Amino acid sequence: MANQDQKKLDPIEKLKEDSRFLRGTIKEGLEDPLTAAISDDDTKLLKFHGSYQQDDRDVRDERRKQKLEPAYQFMLRVAIPGGVATPKQWLAVDDLAQRYGDHSIKLTTRQAFQLHGILKWNLKDTIKTINEELMTTIAACGDVNRNVMCNPNPYQSEVHEQIQNWAQRISDYLSPKTGAYHEIWLDNEKIIDSKQEEEPIYGKTYLPRKFKIGIAAPPSNDIDVFSQDLGLIAIIENNEVIGFNITVGGGMGSTHGNTNTYPQLGRIAGYCAKENVIDVAEKVVTIQRDYGNRSDRKNARFKYTIDRYGLDWFKEELANRLGYELEEAKPYHFDHNGDRYGWVKGKNRWHLTLFIENGRVKDTEDYKLMTGLREIANIHTGDFRLTPNQNLVIANVTAQKKQKIQEIIDAYGLTEGKQYSGLRKNSIACVALPTCGLAMAESERYLPSLIDKIEDILEKEGLKEQEIVIRMSGCPNGCARPALAEIAFIGKAPGKYNLYLGGSFIGDRLNQLYKENIAEAEILATLQELFREYATEKEEDEYFGDFVIRKGYVDAVYDGRNFHKEKKGVL
Repeated sequence: MANQDQKKLDPIEKLKEDSRFLRGTIKEGLEDPLTAAISDDDTKLLKFHGSYQQDDRDVRDERRKQKLEPAYQFMLRVAIPGGVATPKQWLAVDDLAQRYGDHSIKLTTRQAFQLHGILKWNLKDTIKTINEELMTTIAACGDVNRNVMCNPNPYQSEVHEQIQNWAQRISDYLSPKTGAYHEIWLDNEKIIDSKQEEEPIYGKTYLPRKFKIGIAAPPSNDIDVFSQDLGLIAIIENNEVIGFNITVGGGMGSTHGNTNTYPQLGRIAGYCAKENVIDVAEKVVTIQRDYGNRSDRKNARFKYTIDRYGLDWFKEELANRLGYELEEAKPYHFDHNGDRYGWVKGKNRWHLTLFIENGRVKDTEDYKLMTGLREIANIHTGDFRLTPNQNLVIANVTAQKKQKIQEIIDAYGLTEGKQYSGLRKNSIACVALPTCGLAMAESERYLPSLIDKIEDILEKEGLKEQEIVIRMSGCPNGCARPALAEIAFIGKAPGKYNLYLGGSFIGDRLNQLYKENIAEAEILATLQELFREYATEKEEDEYFGDFVIRKGYVDAVYDGRNFHKEKKGVL
């Protein structure tokens, strides 16, 4: 370990070292018929295989009274680099959701599929089926590089194909090489004794914490490139990706009450030609492997490594490992980070972006979203693209299929999102209750109804069409990337949220705490006052996040180390 100022290692470091490259006793735990759970140690290792053990918190107290163990279940995350899946893969995930899950699919903010409600007895069959469909769950969670994101870009088909290719190549290259995954889930025989096994990039203890990579294609910053541990901003000339500006040290998570934790924006370190991007990605990951904090997991993300040592130190260390220096960053421009809905004509194909509220694909009594998408998948010959904002692109539609797909969309009302406000169309919520063990408050189940009430205020002020980025997370871990939103709610307790204001519409500025620990009545009263002033005093084309800063409600925050500095008058 290159970093010499470490204190006592976090216990999970020993667990990883002794796990025989992520095997632990997961296989034995899956076969234990006496409990629907696996051991605490194995739950930590299971994350590397793409799954979290959870329980239904809605029934936790009742089951405790009945002297029953919690209603254990597993969330399974399917990593698909760049969020691109075939219709056949979509149908396979749909089928697994019906057979083993809770009859829904969650489209995540990292362009992955999530299945919820899977019982231990069905976990192996589910993962096996996913692999048979040429998808994987390995490294969808855990202290490794996660699903590599990329701009779904229905506007420039040629550019998207190039960016998607790089996302896939980086993801494949940084994927763990352990044989544990295939042995446990796919019944492969052990080829080599784990004592002789190697992880050439990660080593026995992998990374200190999770690591996230994303590729943005200007002018769209829909992947929130500055939230990534390693961000790649594509530099495009004549519809050709020639290279990438490199950003390092972004991240969204923090801990309530711990000012040593904070969200942070990635900082631009330079530029590399496309031929070198995998080499750069590997070396950046190894720097975090060697210098990341392994004694305190709350300060273990790459953003803290960069802040501790400094950007100049990082660039020198990277150059030493690469054998060359990054070039000076090239000019680029972002103008939005949301999705653009409706049909778009590409070079030879059509692309349709659908609004999927909070990324939850399911059927309700009056909205058969899951059934409609299933019917589309049965006739579609292109691909599905999961967007970083939890929406869905039905991509590469032929002219012949466009009319048939539109008929299905009309029959099921799948484009009713056209009637939604600019606020709702730019909303994101994490799962939170009842399954996330970290959630302090509701998020996905609550944000739609809160937006209903906020929309009434916006309509009265003539702002219903105004695009405003709003995000909600049930806890400060930041899965919905709330720290970059113009309006953000982070759960503090049941029914109580911290309200943050002042992120930018293009995702290059952090917001700041405006009011703490408030409930719905105060949320609505506060926003009503702000929107009334915004409607009458905003400048031409001024976004809400810029307005609240200009009016002095919050400060502009471009460095996470200033995130917790109180603005005078914060309540």
